[in-house]
Amino acid sequence: MAERINVLKTYKIFIGGKFPRTESGRFYQLNNRSKAIANVCLSSRKDLRNAVVAARGAFEKWSGSTAHNRSQILYRMAEMMEGRKDQFISELVLQGVDRKEAKVEVDLSIDRVIYFAGWADKINQVFGSVNPVATSHFNFSLMEPMGVVGLVAPEKSGLLGLVSSLCPILVSGNCAVVLASEKLPLCSITLAEVLATSDVPGGVVNILTGKKEEIMVHLAKHMDVNAIYLTDNLEHKKSVQEEAIQNLKRVVLGNQISWGDRTVENPYIITDFMETKTTWHPVEVISGTGSGY
Repeated sequence: MAERINVLKTYKIFIGGKFPRTESGRFYQLNNRSKAIANVCLSSRKDLRNAVVAARGAFEKWSGSTAHNRSQILYRMAEMMEGRKDQFISELVLQGVDRKEAKVEVDLSIDRVIYFAGWADKINQVFGSVNPVATSHFNFSLMEPMGVVGLVAPEKSGLLGLVSSLCPILVSGNCAVVLASEKLPLCSITLAEVLATSDVPGGVVNILTGKKEEIMVHLAKHMDVNAIYLTDNLEHKKSVQEEAIQNLKRVVLGNQISWGDRTVENPYIITDFMETKTTWHPVEVISGTGSGY
């Protein structure tokens, strides 16, 4: 009897809360030790444009939600990841990660989401301010989200690096277009399945798989993307920065030695994807009282 050929799962892309196939119809076969383990979509420039449109469409609602609500939604994301721990571990192992290391990575990933969820309603209290001025005005500085952020995800960390770089973008009210790891893409799409069935609105996170070199330059030059986060793909730094100049796109460069390092857990990476807005408001003077409020 002939040996049975396994039916490989095709991992689709994630755009606007849905899982379309890439419009190019292309895919690549993911292998581990010369054995095929999955089919993965090769995203195109058109897929990228669709993802940016979805992210921009979701921005107003996501940024307009309360910080407490965003915190709750990210915490719910962690809850659902906890329920899929075995699947995440199995996929990391399938891609060649040691099982013990995979378990540690998944646990750290869930804890990392909870850590950043806690910052949602605190970031403005810490980094915002009431400024002293010499006129009869109130002067406030507040932190606001930038808009649509392109994330070039870590290549060597399929889950922990992804959530550690994605959560700082989301917690402040930004929307994300993610270029997933080319070598370890499976957990990124499983994370998309978590997002699709959680309280995260469609379009807030969009995940593309495929060859980063094909679409990274188009992400950098897209005029409706406000910032790019290059995690460990710094060999492309110069070309990305040159393309980003067209619309003064902010380019954030990662410097993590290890995504498991606790120094990754800090609020300053959140502020990298925020802008400071300063507001002036006159102090009203009540006639006859001489006091203002």
